[in-house]
Amino acid sequence: MSQGNNKKLLTKKIRKGDKGYPIATIAFYGPNNIKASKVVCAIIPHDGAEAGPIKKWFSISDIRKSEKTMGEILIFIEENHANTVGMMDGIIGCPHEEGIDYPIGEFCPECEYWSGRDRFSHARIH
Repeated sequence: MSQGNNKKLLTKKIRKGDKGYPIATIAFYGPNNIKASKVVCAIIPHDGAEAGPIKKWFSISDIRKSEKTMGEILIFIEENHANTVGMMDGIIGCPHEEGIDYPIGEFCPECEYWSGRDRFSHARIH
């Protein structure tokens, strides 16, 4: 495959729009609003269902630039027969998980950028 092919294939799937269930969602997370170090792809099998299966990928560099990871996401989507693929624009928060990596209701001690910020708008909330 040529460089950039997996990203193009993923973009093509996203542009197809709503084709019904199952739906694959893709979200990027990072220590700040510039570098994504984690991507999560979740499959929603039908209306009202909990997301699952869920797969996570991690990188020390910006994972959005990884053709290998984009290829693995495509395989995960295909294996789970997703008809619709949706992806959040940009980075939507810290890669660490509340209640797992740090206490619920607190901000991640490792990702200073996100402390006191809305994860979607990135605006200060405190």
